[in-house]
Order: sequence, then structure tokens, then C-alpha cells
Amino acid sequence: MRAIWKGALLAESDQTIEIEGNQYFPPDTVNRDFLEESDYHSTCPWKGEASYYHVVVDGEVNSDAAWYYPSPREGATQITGYVAFWKGVEVTG
Repeated sequence: MRAIWKGALLAESDQTIEIEGNQYFPPDTVNRDFLEESDYHSTCPWKGEASYYHVVVDGEVNSDAAWYYPSPREGATQITGYVAFWKGVEVTG
């Protein structure tokens, strides 16, 4: 699987985990040069609190376009630290 935005390869892995139609990329397969921490958080009833990143490519910012669960609830611990994308980021396999 690959995650691409504005021509930049954000992540690539054959070890993603699919949950609810989203591909979660292992932390070490994500190019953090394109990510900036966001203050935004959301809560999933069964996964817990998600933290977000802005995706930044060539000065263009896609706000809160990536998320991860730093401390997911029991039942979702397999995606601890894994990163998923949305908001126009193309994820293909």
C-alpha cells in the first residue's frame, strides 16, 4: 500500500492493517518529513482517542489529514502508533 499527496510518497508498506476501510501504516513506514503535529483530537467509541498530523508538501498544508492512536483501547492495540490518511490523500495498493 502507498499513501500519496501532491506527488509526495507519504507512506509505503505491505504490512498495513485495514480497519473500517482505512489502511493503517506501521510507524516506521511513514515519511515524517511530510507530517506536522496537530492539536486536533477525536474519539472513536472502540479505538479511543486519535491524534492528528497536518500533511505538508511543498508548503501546501492538508490540515489534519493523517491520524493515529497513541494509546488505543483494548481491542485496537494492534494499531498503536500506526498512521492512517484521508482528506484527499490517495491510498492505493
